[in-house]
Amino acid sequence: MELILGYLGLGLVLALAGIGSAIGTTVAGNAAEGGLKKRPEKSGNFMVLSALPATQGIYGFVAFFVMLGKLKADPSFGLITFGVGLSVGLVCMFSAIRQGQVCANGVVGVSQGHDNVFVQTLIYAALPEFYAILGLVGALMV
Repeated sequence: MELILGYLGLGLVLALAGIGSAIGTTVAGNAAEGGLKKRPEKSGNFMVLSALPATQGIYGFVAFFVMLGKLKADPSFGLITFGVGLSVGLVCMFSAIRQGQVCANGVVGVSQGHDNVFVQTLIYAALPEFYAILGLVGALMV
């Protein structure tokens, strides 16, 4: 039973982080599509802001492989793997979604002619990212 829970936890960390990144990049990407109509010369800035929420999916992928190795080494690690997978997956999911919203607002600002907003948006976007990084570090430390 513990092994089944462990594999469920692995699936959760991968799926939740990926879902969050998909939603976050879509939110920012939709704003970028609108911004391109006003300022097509800023496509590079829009692309960077749209791609930022994808990093949480990468963190979920890394956590998956680290936890898989631990679960294979000790199948009694299943319950812990489930808890860590669920926790890290949820943190990455919400972090990516909220980061996508921050980035979308930055895209709107840049598209309205506020070029200095790009760097500030990168700083603000790093704040929700920080919690996804903490979740990954927690998964690595278990």
